[in-house]
Amino acid sequence: MDISFDVAATESLCPVCLKKISARKVTENGESRIVKECPEHGKFSTPFWRGEPAVSGWSRPKIPSAPPVMDTTESKGCPFDCGLCPDHNQHTCTTLVEITWRCDLKCKVCFASAGQKVPADPTILELDNLLQKVRATAGPCNLQLSGGEPAVRDDLPRIAELAKKHGFPFVQVNTNGVRVAQDPGLAKRWAAGGVDSAFLQFDGTNDHIYKTIRGRNLLEEKIKAIENLTAAGIGVVLVPTVVPGVNNDDIGEILKLAVSYAPGVRGVHFQPVSYFGRYPAPPSDDMRITLPEIMTALEEQSDQLVHKDDFMPPGCEHSLCSFHANYLVMEDGTLKKLSAKKEGCCTPKPASEGADKSKAFVRRQWAAPKSGCECQEPKDDLDRFLNRAKTHILAISGMAFQDAWTLDLDRLKGCCIHVAAPDGRLIPFCAYNLTAMDGSTLYRRMIDD
Repeated sequence: MDISFDVAATESLCPVCLKKISARKVTENGESRIVKECPEHGKFSTPFWRGEPAVSGWSRPKIPSAPPVMDTTESKGCPFDCGLCPDHNQHTCTTLVEITWRCDLKCKVCFASAGQKVPADPTILELDNLLQKVRATAGPCNLQLSGGEPAVRDDLPRIAELAKKHGFPFVQVNTNGVRVAQDPGLAKRWAAGGVDSAFLQFDGTNDHIYKTIRGRNLLEEKIKAIENLTAAGIGVVLVPTVVPGVNNDDIGEILKLAVSYAPGVRGVHFQPVSYFGRYPAPPSDDMRITLPEIMTALEEQSDQLVHKDDFMPPGCEHSLCSFHANYLVMEDGTLKKLSAKKEGCCTPKPASEGADKSKAFVRRQWAAPKSGCECQEPKDDLDRFLNRAKTHILAISGMAFQDAWTLDLDRLKGCCIHVAAPDGRLIPFCAYNLTAMDGSTLYRRMIDD
């Protein structure tokens, strides 16, 4: 029986008042928890890692690299000086720009506000100025147009054109796919404007899942969205929000569906549910699912198409934030893991080096594949393998976003996914979306009454 015990110090926030407090990462019997106590509001203990791969061996240390351009100075301390400040340890890999706060769904699970009262969309001129500011601050990072639901804006192709004009080499749209499914020409207009990829909300392979999480049946529209996007030459990444008791038993089927739609589907990016908004009581342990539990489910539910030992820690963000592996989709529907260097993984590398590699990989992998040369028949199995590798690589990954209970400031300082605030400041994703138990926020504008 494993009775190992380990404690590491960090800092966090109180889920009630959002004041900074000390915290500990406590690992015992294969489970890691963040434990913290607010002098005013008491003790909180929340699991963030359960099972195999063990947290003790899950490491990819980095030498901190301060952002090249910083808009704020250190004053109140992390996470209250975001902009980014000199205390941040990583460059920007991806910037999210919210182009609308409107949405055509009312999901129970959402990073953005689910309220009906929303401010007006930013104008094209405001977005032009914002993109210019982000480009000057973050450099030629990858860009995600987000919301709300970006597809509700008819001028989205114009926004993508502006992004390319400002020198953003990769433009992705974060979408629920509803309007893309209903309007066959929409994806083609996006592609003409410069959209490279769609980050498609895709929670499962049956309508009960969508009815529970999103409020109505959506599977048919999700499939149609995949077909319309791939036909337009836009790469598709399926993005399931994994909710215990709802779709955690469908993880393998999601992977199998992604394989069946290769090479149009370029990846699957699993996101364990995080708790943002109003939660008067802390979510119970059985409302949580952690990254190793998803890795294990991928192996067990996919008839071992993949194995949990395939997955590696990230080179860009903090090790505890994500996992990834890349596969070649074979003609018979099996997956062949592509080799990755594991040696030297404990030798610290500059954080900026990981960010640069991540940006390049995302641009290459998540966009639609470039067709291989078909001017002559492959001579042998190696030729066939190399030709297929030009088009049929599938990336499988997962990312655990932090909420008020799981927030670890060591992880936050290593964040490479940043949201552009309306004034142009770059805010780490988890800090931007963070809410106290009553729904109050640090950075996201309050929309609900």
